[in-house]
This record gives sequence, C-alpha cells and structure tokens, in this order.
Amino acid sequence: MIRFDEKNATFTLEGKGFSYVMGVVDGVLEHRYFGAPIHADDDLSLFRGEAATSFEARVPGKKSQNQILLEAPAYGRGDYREPMFLLRGEEGETTLDLTYAGYRIIRDHKLDGLPTSFGGETLCVTLSDSVRGVSVELFYTVFDDCPAVARSARITNTGAGKITLLRAYSAALDLPDNGYELITLHGAWAREREPERTPVPHGVLSVDSKRVSSSAPLNPFAALVTRTTCEEAGDAYGVALVYSSSWKIACEGAQNGTTRLTGGINDFAFRKTLAPGERFDTPEAVFVYSDEGLGGLSRAFHDYARGHIVNPAFVRRPRPIVVNNWEATYFDFDYERLYPIIDAAEGTGIDTFVLDDGWFGRRDNDSAGLGDWSVNLQKLPEGLAPLIDRCHARGLKFGLWFEPEMVNPDSDLYRAHPDWAISCPGYEPLLSRRQLVLDITRPEVRDHIVAAVNRVLSENAIDYVKWDSNRNVGELFSSASDACDRECFAHRYALGLYDLFDRIVLANPNVFFEGCSGGGSRFDFGMLYYFPQIWTSDDTDAGMRCRIQYGTSLLYPLSAMSCHVSVCPNHQNGRTTPFATRCAVAHLGATGYELDLSRLPEEERAAIKEQNELFRRDEDLILSGDLYRVADPFAGKAFGFLVVAKDKSKAAFTLVRLFGETNAERLIPRLPGLDPDAAYRVEETGEILHGDTLARTGLPNEFTKWGDFTAAVYHLTRL
Repeated sequence: MIRFDEKNATFTLEGKGFSYVMGVVDGVLEHRYFGAPIHADDDLSLFRGEAATSFEARVPGKKSQNQILLEAPAYGRGDYREPMFLLRGEEGETTLDLTYAGYRIIRDHKLDGLPTSFGGETLCVTLSDSVRGVSVELFYTVFDDCPAVARSARITNTGAGKITLLRAYSAALDLPDNGYELITLHGAWAREREPERTPVPHGVLSVDSKRVSSSAPLNPFAALVTRTTCEEAGDAYGVALVYSSSWKIACEGAQNGTTRLTGGINDFAFRKTLAPGERFDTPEAVFVYSDEGLGGLSRAFHDYARGHIVNPAFVRRPRPIVVNNWEATYFDFDYERLYPIIDAAEGTGIDTFVLDDGWFGRRDNDSAGLGDWSVNLQKLPEGLAPLIDRCHARGLKFGLWFEPEMVNPDSDLYRAHPDWAISCPGYEPLLSRRQLVLDITRPEVRDHIVAAVNRVLSENAIDYVKWDSNRNVGELFSSASDACDRECFAHRYALGLYDLFDRIVLANPNVFFEGCSGGGSRFDFGMLYYFPQIWTSDDTDAGMRCRIQYGTSLLYPLSAMSCHVSVCPNHQNGRTTPFATRCAVAHLGATGYELDLSRLPEEERAAIKEQNELFRRDEDLILSGDLYRVADPFAGKAFGFLVVAKDKSKAAFTLVRLFGETNAERLIPRLPGLDPDAAYRVEETGEILHGDTLARTGLPNEFTKWGDFTAAVYHLTRL
C-alpha cells in the first residue's frame, strides 16, 4: 500500500512485514525509515538525520545536504558521500540540485528495455533541476506478499543542451546508524557464491563486476546486518540488482554515524550522452528487510523472485528432469553413441534428453563452429530428426544447447563478418576459451542471431533449450559506425542481451529455457526474468555443491537452481561421493543427470526411478516451499536444508555429513519453521514430534554408513 500525507508531505510504503517512509523538506526528498512495520501516522521528522551541532544547521539559507538522509543523493550540493547521480553539462559543470516536483501512483510499470518486477503497485516521485534542465523519476514498487521494494530511476534531459551521465545508480538507502557488517557472495568458476562477511568501515567499501556480466567472482547482491545477526535472528537489509552486465554496489560508513548503501550500473568506463528530450532508465535494485536474520532475508528474496520476477507460466510448473550428454560424451558423439543414453532413460522418471555442445557447424572441439547454427552433418548426417524421434519413441522430450552470443574465428560466420566480433582497433582480438564475443549492441548482429536460433527451433521439435555463455567481454568497444553507439558499452550489451531474450525466449513460449554461463557466472534476477532456472555451477561434485547451493540460496530460490547427478570420480575435482548423496543434493533444486545412463552400475540405474519418484512427490516444496538453512557447510561439519510447505503441512530435511570421523560428535540440527503446536510424523523413523520440540531440541539422527559425504533425508508430515 502507498499513502501520501499532504499535510506533512510524507510518503509511506507498506507491504508484508515492513514500512518504508520518506518526506519532503524544503524541496528535498529525505529518507525517514525502512524496517519492521511501524505506526505510519507518527511524526518521523524528528529523525531527519541533520546533526543538532552542525554548523550548517545554524546558518540561514540553502543548507549542505551532507548530514541528511537522502532518497536520491546527487553530487554538487554539499553531500560528500557516495552519490547516486553524477552528470556533466556542456560547459563541464557537475552540480545537480534535485527538488521535489510531484508524484503519481501507477500499475504495470515497465522500464525501457530492461526486465522489470511485475505484480506490484508503483510510486513514482518526480524530482527536477530547472537550472540544469534535468528531471528524475524515482520508482518504488511494493508488493503485498513480501517485504521488498523494487527501486529504479528514469533520468530525462528537459533542457536545451546535451548532458552526459557519468554515474546513474538505481537507488540509495541511508540508514541512521552504523556498526553494520556487509555480506557479499564471492567466488570463481566452479565455486560460485561463497558468503563473505566484512565489517563496514568509515569510508567506502564496494564490490563490483567489470566483466559485462553479473559474474562468478562477485554476485550483484549485498546485505547489511548487525554484528549479532545470525541465521534466524537479527536485522538484515539486502539489495540485489535485476541486471546482467557490469554493476557496482557501494557501502559507506559516514562521518556522522550513518550508513549509505547504493549501487547499480558500474560507472567504470560509463558515459551516456542525453540529447534534449532523451531519457535513460536504470535497472531495478530490489531492497529487502528482515528482522528474522539471514533466513528471513532469503525467504523474502525467494518469495519476491517466485512472485514477481520468474515467468508465471513456469514458476510453479513441474520442471523437466533431464539427462544431459555433456559429461557422458563431450564433443565425441554420433547417433550410435547417443541412442543408448536415450534408451536407458526410458522408465526412469527422466523425461527430457538434452544434446549439449558439438551438434552444429564443424564443432569437434571448442576451437571451431561457434556461430554456425546448422547441424553438423558429419556427426549427424540426417540432422536432429532421428534423435528427436528416438526420444519421442521412448517417451522423452528433446532439448538442445546454444551459445548464441559467441563466435569462433574458425567459423563461417566470422569469415563472413569479422567486424561483428568485439575487438579494439589496432589490437589482435582477445581470445578466451578460443572464442570471441559477438557485438550484440549492433542491431544487425542481433537480427542474425534471432533468425539463426529461431530457425532451428521452428524446424525441429525442440522442447528445452540450454542458453550458455562461456566467456566475459574483455574489450569495451563497438565497431558500429555511430560513435554514440559506443557509449556505455557494457550497458548497451545488457540491452542487446535482453532484446535477444525478448525475441527468442519470450517468442517461443512453449520451449523451456535454462540459463547458463560457464556454470553459474551469470546468475541474477535479470536472467531469472527470462529463465526459470539457471545452471548453478559446472562443478557437479556433491561436496562442492553443498557449498555452492548453500551460498546461492542466500538470495535465489531452490527452484532457480539447476542441480544434476554426475558420475564419480567427479570430472571437476576427482572426488567420489555416494550415489545417494549425489541424488539428495541434486534434489534440492531443479534436478537432472549429467552422465552416461547406459554405463551406470546396475544398482545405480535401479535407484534412479525410485529417486525421481521421490523428487516428484516433494517437488512442490522445491517450487514454493520456505527454506531454512540448519547446517552451514562453511562453518561446521555438515550441510543441512529444511524445506517447509507454505501451509506447514509437510517438510523435507536433507542433512549431509561432510567428513566421516571416528567417535564423531552427533549431529542434531534444530528444525525451525514448522507449526509449533502441530505434531509431525517422521516417515523414515516413525517418530512423532511436535513442531516446537523439533525447533528447540532438533531431530536426532544416526548415519548408518561410514565414509565422507554421507546423506540422510527425512520427510515430516503434519498429523
């Protein structure tokens, strides 16, 4: 709900579990409060943030904004903290003085060319600078079902001359105190999204990506927590960007004891010229508040994603259980190599076969063929039809891998259009993984990709697509003839990417699309707007997946994580884990198999059908349940996820003992989130325990097998 108190010039935004308040004083839009619900009628002007002993407070006239909590801080009016906006006029001037000009409340808000949250009510507050000729619209979208506020900005040149944006962040949040710690998600290829907790100093602490990707090294997310905040208790403020290119989030401990959190498009190598009348939209930044610790913060983000970002047509639809041939064959396959994998899937509960890299062009390794999206007739002389027919005869659907943004120098596409690949004049093109990136800021390049991919989809019965992207951009330059097209290259790449998704993903509504980027290197809410699930990591080892899926769950729901069972020794790190453990961990997301089914030991093949039946029985928990992290693999000796139905009628608890120990301590994790007054039957043991007992004393368990990475799964049903 959005309310405006005209008498006190105060805006109040309210949703499930939060209040957000701001007010207008002397034309300045000031932040008042963001947190647990409060009485909105109380006068919050007492908490303006202006220091009582400040010299500026005693001087008449226009005051410095350095002591004020601001909603849209800009450079040039005495605020020396990190600004949300920085621009330059034609004479080099950088002052921007934004004053309140009005508001409106809208539905079905949509940003230009950017994924936008849906299903909420949006407040648009207009600020303007008549001297500079700039209008800024601040968008605040609130939702009834989660404590989230989606914020963004639209900057319009209302003057007679050009202006140049040097920074255009999405939002800023000023908190009236300090002493916070900043939680971020760092990583690398095959070890994505590991939580890191750092005290916020006086000064600026920032995280970013300059890779034209949301990236594996750092995810576009940060959380401010108090020093005592833990998994299920304490205040937590989170921000996540609905954006898939270069980004930055900065946190500043200010001299007056306040804290500012801001971010959006990375201002590294960023410059955008606006002609008179032209406007620029920033991507959304989603702010979430929790007074139930990190667990509450995660559940709020999960509800936001499932209710307001992921395509409603797929968000709660049962997911394909796939078998992917990549780790089974890599590039070395033909019909006779693939048929046994397809045949072995029949009757196991696996419903989709996905043909990965190597089916197109002259693609016998990763040095050739990218960009040539026609069937490799040397491997598959009759095209895809025999494979599709074989799948259909076995009751399976058919899926296909693409990497549309990339090109190999050894390809027909590159030989015809070398200028379509990103490179910098005078330098040898920068190869990574023996491939180059296509310049999708150019419309003609996008048109070619759309036509090539959609042709394959229209000519074949394709049910599933895995969209990959295996390298980052290293050169921020476009060979387009128009110099304006070269400005803010990383952002223009994002706009080009979303245009591709609009014209391929959304244009094929009956095809299920999974996102991928060298594993989980582009895992963000902008991607989830188009892809209901994303390949979480190229590391399919169950031990590492405990860590990767734990960190990913801090922000993203289980239904967004694509998790597969692979063979042992694992192809990424050589570890051997029990087959039951690999299944248990893979079933904590959209599940599947990354192996050669025809070569599995008989006992493992027999277990697949039972495992998939169990997954389907509990799939509603993965699609819509509440997650409670009850054992941290980064801090202890176990990994544990409890997933509870929204109505608390049932739950599933997965516990993995990471390392076997002689005479080890018992693992008895407490299980929060159940109905405290209800009795639950533990199906595997027959025990009957109440929810409050399980929350306070835990669930006793005994691991019956020796060795590392032993798993136990328990199902609880309310009586």
